[in-house]
Amino acid sequence: MAFSSLSTSGLPLLPHFQKPKLSFFTSNLQTPFEPFPQLSTLNPRHHQKMSTMKAQASVTDLGIVERAIQLVQSSPPTWKSALLSNIIIFTVGSPLLVSGLSLSGIGAAFLLGTLTWRAFGSSGFLLVATYFVIGTAVTKVKMAQKEAQGVAEKRKGRRGPGSVIGSSAAGCVCAFLSINGVGGEAFTRLWELAFVASFCTKLSDTVSSEIGKAYGRTTYLVTTFKIVPRGTEGAVSAEGTLAGLLASVLLAFVGYLKGQINGPGAAICVIAAQIANFGESLIGASLQEKEGFRWLNNDVVNVINISLGSILAVLMQKIILQS
Repeated sequence: MAFSSLSTSGLPLLPHFQKPKLSFFTSNLQTPFEPFPQLSTLNPRHHQKMSTMKAQASVTDLGIVERAIQLVQSSPPTWKSALLSNIIIFTVGSPLLVSGLSLSGIGAAFLLGTLTWRAFGSSGFLLVATYFVIGTAVTKVKMAQKEAQGVAEKRKGRRGPGSVIGSSAAGCVCAFLSINGVGGEAFTRLWELAFVASFCTKLSDTVSSEIGKAYGRTTYLVTTFKIVPRGTEGAVSAEGTLAGLLASVLLAFVGYLKGQINGPGAAICVIAAQIANFGESLIGASLQEKEGFRWLNNDVVNVINISLGSILAVLMQKIILQS
């Protein structure tokens, strides 16, 4: 409030009111309110601390990834690298695994994969993975037709732990022998050769059987050459035999490309696989499902088959080396 004076004679000057100016209020109303200052403005140290924590977290995450990559690439492989590699691969490939294996079968395959990686690294694992993919694919060829004829694999071709063990028992033995260095360096390559031969044998057997059941025109019993229905134990067909031979060549070639075996070793694996499969057909035709041999089921015959393929490969390689 401002005051002005009244000029009255004999009296002191008295104040009186002056109209207030509205410019103060109008100027303040026209000025927008300032927003609240950000936290970083109020406390710059807090902002700096948060940035530092984020940077440290990023560095930590990157360090974990780098350590994981280094662990997977460990040479020679370790149990830790084998376990981590299989966890990653089985997680990524779970849709394919579920289509070809039961839940317990996946568990058995995980153990097989871990053991294989520990013994032979990524090369051995790739060989087994190739076997699984091709074997699963041919099992599902003309599945409806096979089911109608009663010769299809159970559970739509999804194999259980018995089938996994029966298909990999010889390979697991070779892996254990290699890990423990049985026979020293002189036998290291032999165990790897036997490992490749076992899966070449099993893949050849699976492909010949499944393709024979799907496309075989004439099926013969190997012991008598009598024409029998598709799917008969111990029966062979030209279509199935040729397909099995090509499958063993393909898998042996994968082993050759990955450096597990050399050229002569690949040829040995293919030859051993064909001889072992012929022996398996003889066992199936003469003994399997016969009186006194009820224990001789498919899984047991598979173990005999792949073991024979591995042993033959080692013997042939030793003979070649000696000569």
